[in-house]
Amino acid sequence: MAAKTPSRDRSLIVTALISLFVIGTIASFVSIASLSFPGSFLDPIWRLNPHAHERLIRLGSWAIVLMSVVCIACVCAVIGLHLRQLWGYWLAVGMLGANLVGDLTAVVTGREPKAIVGVPIALVVLIYLMRRRVRSLFQN
Repeated sequence: MAAKTPSRDRSLIVTALISLFVIGTIASFVSIASLSFPGSFLDPIWRLNPHAHERLIRLGSWAIVLMSVVCIACVCAVIGLHLRQLWGYWLAVGMLGANLVGDLTAVVTGREPKAIVGVPIALVVLIYLMRRRVRSLFQN
């Protein structure tokens, strides 16, 4: 088995981050499509998080705008991370930070107790990303 090289480690870190935001892009795009065409074959996807669906439905067309912003931000993060640009790194950190704040708020207010699962995950990823070694993988 070959020893890991620093460039291989860097590739794994960047690939993992990009994968995370590709998943976010897909999830937000599916949400947009489902909200745009209620009653379609996409509706069963909301069984994963029926509370989110209810809250988004209450927002009306603003839900589509909100999810479009999330989708565009995820696409931009993927591009910036792929190009190893510092702005892509900071966009990813900011989005993960916003997700952490959202999860904490949902748990503290009692709106979504299951969101507690995302809190330690987001914290670990953010702490890891804030390391100088990881940040140095991205350039201005």
